[in-house]
Amino acid sequence: MTSRPPLWADIDRYLTHLRDERRLAALTRQHYARDLSDLGQHLEAIDINDWAQVRGDHIRAWISQCHRRGLSPRSLQRQLSAARGLYRYLQREARLDTDPTADIQAPRAKQTLPATLDVDATAQLLDPPDRPTDQADPLRRRDRAIFELIYGAGLRLAEVAALNLDDTGREPRELRVLGKGARTRIVPVGRKAREAVGEWVAVRDTVAAAEEPALFVSRRGRRLSHRAIQARLNQLAQLQGLDRPVHPHTLRHAFATHLLESSGDLRAVQELLGHADIGTTQIYTHLDFQHLAEVYDRAHPRARRK
Repeated sequence: MTSRPPLWADIDRYLTHLRDERRLAALTRQHYARDLSDLGQHLEAIDINDWAQVRGDHIRAWISQCHRRGLSPRSLQRQLSAARGLYRYLQREARLDTDPTADIQAPRAKQTLPATLDVDATAQLLDPPDRPTDQADPLRRRDRAIFELIYGAGLRLAEVAALNLDDTGREPRELRVLGKGARTRIVPVGRKAREAVGEWVAVRDTVAAAEEPALFVSRRGRRLSHRAIQARLNQLAQLQGLDRPVHPHTLRHAFATHLLESSGDLRAVQELLGHADIGTTQIYTHLDFQHLAEVYDRAHPRARRK
């Protein structure tokens, strides 16, 4: 039985490095593993069995092949990022001196602005009229606390689902959140979200299973899944008469957009969102400009169409 070429062992070591040292999320590691496996198969097919044999034209041929298979520019960017990361790792380990990916540009992805809600639509979603049945149902209190936290603190879906009861007080004024790349940040919690969390914590024990650490639990008493949070938010959007589905990330985008519109402080928004790169946060300046442009087109005498 023939052994696999050294490049496969290097991929395995790099993925272990991403897990144990870089502490990347499991889903990100899965994407990188798939991308590097695809690269390894491409190199084997052209009889290359060692990373030192790879030239820039081999990487370009791989990217072109993936493009012909129909991969999007964003996927191609991720694949090239995976290959670059592997070569940086091999250079750091003193295995290689050169990086054939250094001068290769991935296709530019078309920039799409994230869906968001304006202030009125957000209030329509999060401020439903009081109904006696809502107060009687602890899961309604749970849902309100989840959505107020996402919007009030700019949390990701995974971040709010991962919260434990020990992470909060009765009405927490701040939260310690474990975000992407295992980066921890402290975020303030506004009055509405504090009140909603307090109301949920007061009834949580009537639903939660014994010794369940999760802050937000399902009807069965265990940690609430991402899919369940998404489904409950869509149900609320329909109930409140919104004309489109609403994803938890839409509330996070609304948090960032409304904060930036009011403060203009891009660096503060970056810190609150937990973005490692301010370039990621800058998309909200485009959203803000888009809003201003729409107001201009509706209101300015020289912009309105006859």
